[in-house]
Amino acid sequence: MNANQLIELGLPRGEPVRLAQAFIHDFIAGGGDSAQLAEELSAIIAEPQKFLGDPLREALARVLYAPAYKQRDALAPWQQWGSGLDPNAVAQLANACALPVAVAGALMPDAHPGYGLPIGGVLATENCVIPYAVGVDIACRMMLTIFDRKANTIPGMKGRLANIIEDETRFGMGAEFKNKRHHDVMDQNWNVSPITRRYKDKAWAQLGTSGSGNHFVEFGAFTVTEETEGMRPGEYLALLSHSGSRGTGAQVCQHYSRIAMDRRYDLPNEMKHLAWLEFTEEAGAEYWAAMNLMGDYAAANHALIHKHIAKQVGASVLLRVENHHNFAWKERHVVDGIERDMIVHRKGATPAGEGVLGIIPGSMATPGFLVRGKGNAASLNSASHGAGRVMSRKQAAQNITWSSVKKQLAESGVQLLSAGIDEAPAVYKDIHSVIAAQTDLVEVLGRFDPKLVKMAPAGEKAED
Repeated sequence: MNANQLIELGLPRGEPVRLAQAFIHDFIAGGGDSAQLAEELSAIIAEPQKFLGDPLREALARVLYAPAYKQRDALAPWQQWGSGLDPNAVAQLANACALPVAVAGALMPDAHPGYGLPIGGVLATENCVIPYAVGVDIACRMMLTIFDRKANTIPGMKGRLANIIEDETRFGMGAEFKNKRHHDVMDQNWNVSPITRRYKDKAWAQLGTSGSGNHFVEFGAFTVTEETEGMRPGEYLALLSHSGSRGTGAQVCQHYSRIAMDRRYDLPNEMKHLAWLEFTEEAGAEYWAAMNLMGDYAAANHALIHKHIAKQVGASVLLRVENHHNFAWKERHVVDGIERDMIVHRKGATPAGEGVLGIIPGSMATPGFLVRGKGNAASLNSASHGAGRVMSRKQAAQNITWSSVKKQLAESGVQLLSAGIDEAPAVYKDIHSVIAAQTDLVEVLGRFDPKLVKMAPAGEKAED
């Protein structure tokens, strides 16, 4: 098809026509039927958002896609990692990059749709913060502790290790310890926001507990193949946890998101969760202070879990690594050749600055990885936060059986203490493919294989 024929189909002149011609070449080269070209192109022109995750059609779809709300001459620059990403997730990031406050973006290979910013989405903004681009579970994070005990001791200790997890953890919405646990975080200033002031007692009651959804505490085998971080090659007993700021963090998000949505009332419905607060606004300053407090609180939850469990295990700690993956940071980056300060939101994305250690988990039956960031500027120094879902919780309940899950767990040597069917391994992408898609973002240092897993019991509402 020549340029005039493409324009007659509805393509704007210039770049769209050039990209359509490139698509035609690749389509035919890949064995496509030339008789279907007009139909293929018409479908992309009509609904480009459906093809944003399609490797063959995405370049043309991206130049044609027009977000419902746009106050920029062009979308803020962004890149994505991985192939076959959910086009709805890609469209969500494109929408975010249309915001007048957007500076740059990135989409990780574990991406799937969320509220406003997709899970696995990274967005840099200027002089403002987007509560929902941080997420409901503010400062959801990982912590890994590696002990000076060999992993081959796990089979003989499973009963004892299971009892330790049961004794030292609490899971689910409203979960509390009968006797409050103590941490210096409760001595910080909880008056930075009316929400943190109101919920301080609740936060203290939940201190050291875990949430529901994809939150977990696991014992497993950590494998090092080359000497790293002072550890010799071998397999070690390790503890991995995933949780966030519990009910108080959710209240902070909901309160300030409502304010942001009221202020940015002109955003279309599908973009309302991208409403922002400027730091010159009282609410923006309050949210930022509350978010950082929730970051310290989430870190304290993990610190207590690992402290109490390590004490019962009775082994020395060789290495402890932790990172947020639902948070916003003040950072300095170069975009369009200009270095400037910006707010980098990572919603389901791991900080991966040069030399920075992080943890990328898989599922209850697949490995997680200790990684070191490479500081890739195009990703805003970010990497994936896990494998990423391919199935909703509702779909999991309809399509997965416990018999199939138990078979997979047995094959992987995993003992499950509690979990819902909506966290079965089949709801996640292949973690090995996700890691392979970001070798320019992180270097793998070691592998964690779960052996004893505890999550919130079935029926708990997801908080992740």
